[in-house]
Amino acid sequence: MKTAIVYYSMCGNTEFIADKIRKKLGDVDLIEITPVKTYPSKGIRKFLWGGKSAIMSEKPKLNPYTFSAENYEQVIIGFPVWASRIAPPLRTFVEDNKEALKDKTVSAYACQAGNGAEKAFAGLKNLLGIADYKATTILIDPKEKPSEDNEKAVAAFCEKLK
Repeated sequence: MKTAIVYYSMCGNTEFIADKIRKKLGDVDLIEITPVKTYPSKGIRKFLWGGKSAIMSEKPKLNPYTFSAENYEQVIIGFPVWASRIAPPLRTFVEDNKEALKDKTVSAYACQAGNGAEKAFAGLKNLLGIADYKATTILIDPKEKPSEDNEKAVAAFCEKLK
């Protein structure tokens, strides 16, 4: 089963986990989504701008990426949690590819420093228009603060995907 991991990573946590999942699963394509206009990545501006963008359900313009849904049976979506929501660049990706994703097996993972991932998963599921995910997992600052809990969560997530 061909798998794609589509992710947005501002601080490297989501990308770090995408690479771990790819190594565990094998035949996986990584597709990074990036906005044309980058978000502030430090200080209070990071939280104000990112939080406002997430709460307002903004859809930023994306840099070109290559994704052909017909090439994949399974799509994993990785995102940082912003104000209990998915990061806006992934909102753009999902809305641009909603019809193509409808018939795929979808899983998701969330990276967060605080909380809100469960609400973000629910919002993403609603946006996708799917009944449920094959698997989900929540990771707490996986790159910045490696932990045994995160390692176990990634391993369990990958087992569900096989």
